[in-house]
Amino acid sequence: MPSKKIKSIQDLEDLQQELLSGQQYKARVLICMTGCRALGAQEVAVKFRERLAELSLENDVAVVETGCIGMCAAAPLILIEPWDYLYGRVKPDDVDEIISSTIDKGRAVERLNVAAGEVSVNSIKDVDFYKKQKRVVLENCGRIDPKKIDDAIAAGGYLAAVNVLANRKPQQVIDEVTESGLRGRGGAGFPAGIKWNFCRKASGEEKYLICNADEGDPGAFMDRALLEGDPHRVIEGMIIAAYAIGSAKGIIYVRAEYPIAVEHINIALGQVRELGLLGDDIAGTGFNFDIEVRIGAGAFVCGEETALIGSLEGNRGMPRPRPPFPAQSGYMGKPTNINNVETFANVPLILKKGAKWYSSIGTEKSKGTKIFALAGKVNNTGLVEVPMGTTLREIVFDIGGGIENGHNFKAAQLGGPSGGCIPAKYLDCEIDYDSVQQIGAIMGSGGLIVMDDDTCMVDVARYFLEFVQAESCGKCTPCRVGTKKMLDILISICQGTAKLEDIDKLETLGQNIKKASLCGLGQTAPNPVLSTIGNFRNEYTEHIKDKKCSAGVCQALLRYEIIAECVGCGACLKVCPVGAITGEKKEMHIIEQEKCIKCGQCFNVCKFEAVKR
Repeated sequence: MPSKKIKSIQDLEDLQQELLSGQQYKARVLICMTGCRALGAQEVAVKFRERLAELSLENDVAVVETGCIGMCAAAPLILIEPWDYLYGRVKPDDVDEIISSTIDKGRAVERLNVAAGEVSVNSIKDVDFYKKQKRVVLENCGRIDPKKIDDAIAAGGYLAAVNVLANRKPQQVIDEVTESGLRGRGGAGFPAGIKWNFCRKASGEEKYLICNADEGDPGAFMDRALLEGDPHRVIEGMIIAAYAIGSAKGIIYVRAEYPIAVEHINIALGQVRELGLLGDDIAGTGFNFDIEVRIGAGAFVCGEETALIGSLEGNRGMPRPRPPFPAQSGYMGKPTNINNVETFANVPLILKKGAKWYSSIGTEKSKGTKIFALAGKVNNTGLVEVPMGTTLREIVFDIGGGIENGHNFKAAQLGGPSGGCIPAKYLDCEIDYDSVQQIGAIMGSGGLIVMDDDTCMVDVARYFLEFVQAESCGKCTPCRVGTKKMLDILISICQGTAKLEDIDKLETLGQNIKKASLCGLGQTAPNPVLSTIGNFRNEYTEHIKDKKCSAGVCQALLRYEIIAECVGCGACLKVCPVGAITGEKKEMHIIEQEKCIKCGQCFNVCKFEAVKR
């Protein structure tokens, strides 16, 4: 890291050129060391360094520990430049072949190809998972070492921020962001430029800027991946936003469950301060701004901005009535602007390439790209960035590779516990802020959980409502009591003890809770229930009327029976833990229902499909 502090835009440009000219490697081995770490990436990196040293290649080949490369289903991933070969499920035993074939001869190791060994597909740009993506916010994730500011600066980091501080007025910055059409990526999609303007015009000299990194949706990891893989882009976006609203103090509020993100952001902040790009007189421009990291205890409700502010102030995280809005009276009673990680990460792109370029991406009312955490019953789980307006079908099938094990797509939960289930009939719906609302979901922060035909939608609704009911702060009665009443009804439906009129009760309760709750958590808590009733009402009726769960998920409604196809092989009899199955060899077996504990072992082992549920 350079020892000289940056005092001007010219200093930064000179440093970038110096760093670029100094990168004279024959190859770079980029190893995902965030999510892939749990699957052996560290061992792969150690083996690479050992073998390169033994071959005296350590000065010719760089081993770079990066953030998420994207295709998590094939972890651990490595990307090798300059060929851009992407290898998946790499083990230490594969290192020698990679060195001899790829680094020495420039040939791809086909068996490690993430595209399942297709000889015609080698470069990452040819992999289906990436073809329809537009990775602009994620362009550095998987390409730089997030713990080295040199990598970020070589990639153009902080140039937009320093240029803004030196050459633009705060209102010009706000106007550029407003013109770009950037909407907050935290869920509600409120225009970022308008929000910044409210805060800038609020009375008072002392103002605060907060980055909401309290990503709490089950299955969501977009903000975590950005902080882990490219923390400097987020910091740069915060510097620009702070200048625009007139703030000297920034806070990143991040979940304690994100230890790697916390580590990387703290390392980055220290490096940025040392280089003179954060703190007093940033890059010689006279602008003062610094950032501190605060760690949250994992309360889902603290994703709501007024609850987050309460937590920062040392109080229990509970929402406050609005108005006043944080832009007028937020942290410590001062004007405060809050955006989430992905929103700030978009800002340097807008100020670097212009509002016109940014607004050319996406739809009329939803500009730019959106990052999704693609999870669930889909072949290619991972981190996905696509233009706003991309269809659900393109995300799930073209990028995600379709449904696991040849099953059918049933629904996608978009927006986490606050979102809704999108059924198959909307696969060709464009995914943007307005379109998803029209079909009963919300964009949310970007969690996208895919479900197949073995999913019980009643159980899905119960799961998400159980989550939000447990996470309710309890401040307002509609959320505290109403979600509990809804959960009790859902449990009774899953247990087969409900009545048909309970479906109508769920809908009435849900609508009332949405109208009367104090904050966004309560106002959106009924969404998974209402959307599953709206799109899968027949499953609710089946549970109540027929005492049956076709997906075989609700255990209280399960009944295993052996049918005529049974050949008497004895496999089910051997695995039954309670001796509920009887029968002679080569004769049809029988399940004694009084003894059956519905464990499903007989169903799993039968090769003749003679056990039905």
